[in-house]
Amino acid sequence: MEVLQSSNFEKTIQTKEWVIVDFWAEWCRPCLMLAPIFEQTAQEMPDITFAKVNVDEEGELAMRFGISSIPALILFHKGQPVATHVGTISKERLKQWIQSHR
Repeated sequence: MEVLQSSNFEKTIQTKEWVIVDFWAEWCRPCLMLAPIFEQTAQEMPDITFAKVNVDEEGELAMRFGISSIPALILFHKGQPVATHVGTISKERLKQWIQSHR
């Protein structure tokens, strides 16, 4: 699981074919509920880079992508956002959501 910040965000999304980014915060209960699902899915889908952005620490990145509710997931393909999901999601639905956009 990669932790993305302004300093490494662009390099990560540009150099990896598929990246899914979880925009989250420590105080967000739904974010904490999603965290183990996100981590388990990352282990089951090693061909995708799973990364996290803490919106409290990286507000500029959150604003750049219009994040107004968290948790928010953005799926990137070759540096371009292709899909966004806001809110919690089950592991099965997360995998289906990812596959439907590949």
